[in-house]
Amino acid sequence: MASTIGLMPDVNMAAYAVTKAAMHNLTVALSRDLGTRGVTVNAISPGLTNSTGVQNLLQMMVEAHGWPSEPAQLEQKAVGAWAPNPVGRMGRVEEVASLMAFVASPLADYVNGSNLRIDGGLDPTIS
Repeated sequence: MASTIGLMPDVNMAAYAVTKAAMHNLTVALSRDLGTRGVTVNAISPGLTNSTGVQNLLQMMVEAHGWPSEPAQLEQKAVGAWAPNPVGRMGRVEEVASLMAFVASPLADYVNGSNLRIDGGLDPTIS
């Protein structure tokens, strides 16, 4: 199964592409409105992340499709099938959490209206 996740908008994921575009536009609109009151608004767009939900999905793929059960091989299979990226692995929950903590901190007071991708370089577009 070849992936087209990085080729947005994907014809098989039109509803997803529409909602992502809406999220980006809402982020910019709110950042302009609330920025004058000292509130920043940003979007964080993670790629395939090794979360509990993804682990559950991967276990289903092992059982249903005979994917490898060894964790490193399973991750490589998932990345290759769903989210091939230059880093060559899934994101870690801690990495996404660290980005969220940064954006919520005073260190990011000038970051406003941004879409911060944390996807290992999966998305080939500028957003």
